[in-house]
Amino acid sequence: VLRDDFRQPPGDVVVAAGEPAVLECVPPRGHPEPSVSWKKNGVRLSDKDEHLTIRGGKLMVASTRKSDAGIYVCVATNVAGERDSEPAELVVF
Repeated sequence: VLRDDFRQPPGDVVVAAGEPAVLECVPPRGHPEPSVSWKKNGVRLSDKDEHLTIRGGKLMVASTRKSDAGIYVCVATNVAGERDSEPAELVVF
């Protein structure tokens, strides 16, 4: 089972370059409990990227760069399927 509605979809974030940024996502209820991954501008982010930390639905950027700006989508996945959240924009000024 995987419901459609995200308990908390990510919201837009505006930060200064060099500042940390956090995008939060609470996935829909599901059985088994869905795992969370993220896409930026339609491309899945790797948790191997040391610049980013993905933990418990949060996407954390320790020190934002101009190149981090973009449209982020939280993706909830389990055996029943996959759901994309509404997009959130990260603005870096």
